[in-house]
Amino acid sequence: MSDVGVLGAGSWGTALALLLNKNGHNVTIWSIDKNEVEMLNTKREHESKLPGVKIPQEIVITNDLESAITGKDFLVLAVPSPFTRSTAKAMAPYVAEGQIIVDVAKGIEETTLMTLSEQIFDEIPQANVAVLSGPSHAEEVGRGLPTIVVIGAKTKETAEYLQEAFASPVFRVYTSPDIKGIELGGSLKNVIALAAGMADGMGYGDNTKAALITRGIAEISRLGVKMGGKLETFAGLTGIGDLIVTCASVHSRNRKAGYLMGQGKTMQEAMDEVKMVVEGVYSAKAAWKLGREYDVSMPIVDEVNEILFEGKNARDAVNDLMLRDNRSEHSALPWN
Repeated sequence: MSDVGVLGAGSWGTALALLLNKNGHNVTIWSIDKNEVEMLNTKREHESKLPGVKIPQEIVITNDLESAITGKDFLVLAVPSPFTRSTAKAMAPYVAEGQIIVDVAKGIEETTLMTLSEQIFDEIPQANVAVLSGPSHAEEVGRGLPTIVVIGAKTKETAEYLQEAFASPVFRVYTSPDIKGIELGGSLKNVIALAAGMADGMGYGDNTKAALITRGIAEISRLGVKMGGKLETFAGLTGIGDLIVTCASVHSRNRKAGYLMGQGKTMQEAMDEVKMVVEGVYSAKAAWKLGREYDVSMPIVDEVNEILFEGKNARDAVNDLMLRDNRSEHSALPWN
C-alpha cells in the first residue's frame, strides 16, 4: 500500500484516484479551485466531468498543495497540459529528493518545445519524473472498463514499482524506457484527432478517417524517431493505439472540437462548447515548429495549423492534402 497524491481533480485525475483507491492505496486529490474541492467533498461526484461515478469517502480532497505532496510515496500530476509548468513551479518547494511524479497529461510547450516531463524536471530537478499514457479515456477508466496503458520511466525499478501500483484486473500496465517516444505520441496524436474530427463534421466517411489515422502515425513516427523516440513505441499503445482511440471515440475532446469546426464553428466556439481543455489546439503550433526544426514533412499538421490559426476552410485543406504530388508510400522500400 502506498500514499499517493493526485494533483488535478478533472476527469482523468479523478478516474486514476478511484483506480488507485480500489488498488488499496491511500489517495489524496488536490485541486487549485476551492469551489471544486467544496463541491467534490459535498457531492462525492464530479457531475460535469465524470457523472455517475462516486468518490469514496476515504479519498481525501483538498486545496492544500503542501499536504497533498508531503510524505507521499508518489504523485500523479493530472492537470491540463497548459498548466503543467505553473503547477510544477508551485509544487517544487514541497517535493522531496527523488520523489516520483507521474505525469498523465499530454502536450508540448509552444514556447520551449519541451514535453511535459521536461517541463516538470525543469521546475523540479530533484524529482524522479515518469509518464503514463495510452488509449485510456477517463470516462471508461472511471467505470472500470478494461484498459491498457504504458508507464515510461528513467529506470526499470521505477517503472516496475509504478506498474505494480497501478495494475488491476481491469487496468493492465506495460513498462518502457522510451519516455520521449511515449510523450510525443501522446501529444501529436491530439493534432491528428482534430483533423479526424473535422472530417467527421464535414460528413466524410471511414475511408477518410482511416487515411488520416494511417498517414497521421506516419508523420508522428517520422518526427518522433528524429527526436530520439523509438519506432516500436509509435507502433504500440502510446502511438497508433492512442491515435486510434482519440480519432474515433465519442469521449475524445479533440475529435469533438474538430467535429464542431468541420461543421463551421470557429476554433474558439468549438473550445467553448467542449468545455474542457482541447490539448491538440495547444500542441498544434509546437508540432508545426518541431516539423520545421527537424526538417520533417508533416502535411496534416500543417493543414490543421492553417485551419486553426490562419482561417483556412477545412474542405480546402482536405482538397490540398488529396492533391499533393503523387509519391511512393514508403520511400525506404526498393523496387526489384
